[in-house]
Formats: sequence, structure tokens, C-alpha cells
Amino acid sequence: MAKNGLGTTRPNPMVGCVVVCDGVIVGEGYTSAYGGNHAEVNAINAVVDKSLLVNSTLYVSLEPCNHYGKTPPCSDLIVKNKVPRVVIGCVDPFDKVAGKGIEKLKKNGCEVVVGVLEEECIALNKRFFTFHTKMRPYIVLKWAETKDGFVSPVPHLNSHPKKEKASPVWISNVYSRQLVHKMRMEEQAILVGTTTVVADNPKLNVRDWQGENPIRLVLDTTLRISKKSYVLDKSVKTIVFTEKKEKDEKNLKYKKIDFSRNIAQQICAILYTLEIQSVFIEGGTQTLQTFIDANLWDEARIFVGDLSFTKGLKAPKIKGEEIYKQFLLSDTLKIIKNTHC
Repeated sequence: MAKNGLGTTRPNPMVGCVVVCDGVIVGEGYTSAYGGNHAEVNAINAVVDKSLLVNSTLYVSLEPCNHYGKTPPCSDLIVKNKVPRVVIGCVDPFDKVAGKGIEKLKKNGCEVVVGVLEEECIALNKRFFTFHTKMRPYIVLKWAETKDGFVSPVPHLNSHPKKEKASPVWISNVYSRQLVHKMRMEEQAILVGTTTVVADNPKLNVRDWQGENPIRLVLDTTLRISKKSYVLDKSVKTIVFTEKKEKDEKNLKYKKIDFSRNIAQQICAILYTLEIQSVFIEGGTQTLQTFIDANLWDEARIFVGDLSFTKGLKAPKIKGEEIYKQFLLSDTLKIIKNTHC
């Protein structure tokens, strides 16, 4: 149930909650879109006969909050309704909660069990946990490559500035491309380098799926991207990382970084201050490899198409544990986890 909140609850975590009385589910809920009710509130509100709560167990995937944010503390609501037993998947790493919700429940006579399906509950909120424990966003790399390991049959048009722009060569099929739009919706921001923007003029929005557009992040050292590019059209909140000074506009912000130093590290530090919990990095190869070399990535999603180029631009080099494989007709999606970050 918690997964129903994917892409809508941030910066809050996705949480699922079930109220059980005498072995029967009497209420259930998950965290509403940001600013709305938390899972515990929705689950308790769903219980038609509130007298059942004093004999119920509340199961929740993450520790109930103990502070005022957009909504009152969930721990107060549980205590108020005299729920005698609470089973919690994992402790909340957010410093305003971090055990305080559990402590309040216990002090008010509630029996609390913590750590049930703990690994699964932490994995569910991998973005939230990474942000609060590693002080950086959760980073997802994505690219499409051929069976022989190329991402493009020829170098980008930057290498041949006088030549006309060639038509794009699709490595992945339409189903894979639709899935990528779903993936974009699930992350808070999307990042690309200058070459990708100049060569492809991407919109970097969600079109083939329903959901909110991610914040666009663009690397542009000397601000050479055309103002007519989609990424600078101000239709979606956009941040440009550059070494130049430029005036901010509505939906278009500029952040100065030193491109002679660790680029990935500087970007992660800035995104942390902006409370951006996850980033989907779509390219190009140099940008992807920059984050790989800095060991600042959590998973890579690689679409392998059913074709070969024999020569061209090589795919990024990456090492990790393959944790998932899916076949999308002629394509194969591999998900690689970084086990050393």
C-alpha cells in the first residue's frame, strides 16, 4: 500500500498502515500527497467503528511521527485513540522523529514491536533513507545500449558542428521508452549534461505516463546551451549548474560550481541543501561516468536493445550487483546496485 504514494509524498516518506482487530483488517491507508494525511491518520479514519481501536493492533511500515509539520503528530493520534499495540517496520532516520515517536507510544502504555520486515521497509524508502543518512540524494543512472555495448552509432554532433543534425537512432523499443517516463515520474529531479541538450534538445518531462514532472538539472559550464532549448523554456522548474554568473528567473535558477573539482560531489551537496531527495541521471556518457567515477550512485538501470552498432560511442563502464532483470519484448532491462557506496 505504501508504494501507492510513489512520486507524490516527497519530501515525506511513503508509508503504509493497517489496523487489525481480532485477526480482521478494519482500516487501512497510505500517505497522501505532500501536505495531506499520513498513513496512520488515513488508516484510523477508515475504521468505521472506532470502539474497535482499543482492542486493535496497528501495523505501520515506518515509525509514527512525533512532530508538527504540515499535519499533527501521528503518535498523538494513536495515543488519543488508545490503540494498545503498534508493530513498526523500521525506525525513522529523520532527526525530528528518530525514535521519539516510539518513545512517546511506550510512555503512554502502548506495546511497541519494531523491526518487522525491516530491510524491506528501508528499501521501500531508499530515497528518504539515503537523503537523511548520507546527506545526499538517492542517485539512479539510466542509459540504453546495444548488445555490443554502444550508446550511439556516431559521436554527438558537437564533433561535427557544421553537419546537419542526424535523426535519432532508437536503441530501445517503445515499451522501454514508456517505462522510462514512469521512472522519471518516480524521481524528484532529472539530470543531463550539455552535450545531450545540444545534440537532442530533450524536454525531460513526463509525457508517456501520468505524474509530476521532475525538476530539470542541467550541466552547462560556459552557458552555451541555446535559450531556445526546451530545458530553458521555464515550463518546468530547472536548475543550471555553471561556472558563469547568471541572473535567476522564474522556474530557472543558476548554481555556480567549480568544474575543475569533483563535479558530482558539488552537485550532491547543493541538491541536499535544496532538499532534493532523488535524481535520475539520463546522460550523456560523460556525465554518467563522472558520477560512476566519483562513486556517487545507488543504482543503474540499463536498457539493452536487440541491435548492434560495431562502432560508435561506448556505454559507461560500471561495476555492481545485478539485482533485477526484466524482458520488454526485444529489450532487456538490467538493474545494477552499487554495493560499495
